[in-house]
Amino acid sequence: MSKIGLIIKREYLRRVSKKSFILLTFLIPFLFAALVFVPLWLSSIKGDEVHTIAILDSTGKYAPLFEDTETYRFTHSDQRMDTYKQAPDKEIFAFLTITEDLLENPKAATLYSKKQIPADLSRLVNMTLKKQIESDKLATFNIPNLQEIIKESKVDFNIQTIKWGDDGSEKQSSSVVASITGVIFTMLIYMFIMIYGAMVMQGVMEEKTNRIIEIMISSVKPFDLMMGKIIGIGFVGLTQVFLWAIMTLILITGGSFLVGGGIDNEMLQSGMALNTNPNIAMMSTQQPSNEWIEMLGTINFAEIGILFVVYFIGGYLLYSSLFAAIGSAVDSQEDTQQFMLPVTLLLVFALYAGIYSMENPDGPLAFWCSMIPFTSPIVMMVRMPFEVPLWQIVLSVGLLYICSIGFTWLSAKIYRVGILMYGKKPSIKEMIKWLRYK
Repeated sequence: MSKIGLIIKREYLRRVSKKSFILLTFLIPFLFAALVFVPLWLSSIKGDEVHTIAILDSTGKYAPLFEDTETYRFTHSDQRMDTYKQAPDKEIFAFLTITEDLLENPKAATLYSKKQIPADLSRLVNMTLKKQIESDKLATFNIPNLQEIIKESKVDFNIQTIKWGDDGSEKQSSSVVASITGVIFTMLIYMFIMIYGAMVMQGVMEEKTNRIIEIMISSVKPFDLMMGKIIGIGFVGLTQVFLWAIMTLILITGGSFLVGGGIDNEMLQSGMALNTNPNIAMMSTQQPSNEWIEMLGTINFAEIGILFVVYFIGGYLLYSSLFAAIGSAVDSQEDTQQFMLPVTLLLVFALYAGIYSMENPDGPLAFWCSMIPFTSPIVMMVRMPFEVPLWQIVLSVGLLYICSIGFTWLSAKIYRVGILMYGKKPSIKEMIKWLRYK
């Protein structure tokens, strides 16, 4: 076996045999599955406590509108709030005071409580009063049956999108499903490049600090040592990603079966309501589970999975070579900050470019960032569910690997000089001079 092969084997076996690797490899999928199903399970549990809301309605018009729910019980009250505030036993959770007609003075309603008002109570009160105010406003137009006319004129419309295959078959598609898929793969590749690239830098720094590198350099070339470390840790990453993917798929499939065949629309809609992207937040409520499965079937997960590995290898090779050069040039973790900042900013920019490209996956931002090697591994993952033309994929992959090989060669020049330097923090100008050494 060649020397570089021995280094790859050493790095791989040393890391996969660690207890931390084994623990994280088998624990993370359970955490992923728990992040999906535990919130759904907790959201289905209703509290036993029922809060009493006292309504002080001087108009007598709005109090009858409120109906009791599982959480809140509404009651009429004639006592003053000052009496409630001074009472030691706070049986009433909140007071709703209405002093005037809300159509004339919308600020005449106030909700008081000693504690912070829960969002669901505030929402319930707002919706109830808003509905009545709208009804009163319509009545001022003096048009017969105006409410019935408006009610009948409301239409719930969502355009149906169909994707046809080469054989003419048709399947229902969804840009929302494609966007979510792209974001998931984008976040994964961003996370993995950061984790395993930093692992390369940390490994180089440890060997340099412990002076082990002086012994290793005596029997192996610096370039072979750097490439062996990069490839070995890369195989560790691919192994972990592969195991995570299989275990997460099994856990989510099993969990979906146990909770009744998938996530229902109400849960999905409430979860997506937290998303800042308006397209994702508008997850349609009319789609049954089988239609969601059909829409997922329009995405070529096999192609995306293969290209995920291709872009992960290229992106990891590019960034890990930079991390290895940084690790070889410094002596402590504190010294890495000035060199890590530009690399980190590139990755963060790529992540944001990918997120913003989700709105227009064929736009200029998405296209150019999927061609630039420093951003293409992350941005291209957003575009893949929307079927990128083959020539763009080939060009993007070609540029990525050409740039990765070039930067690996340049990083090796920095590595072979910096790995044996101690007690001095080089400047960027000095590191550029190292590239001229033969």
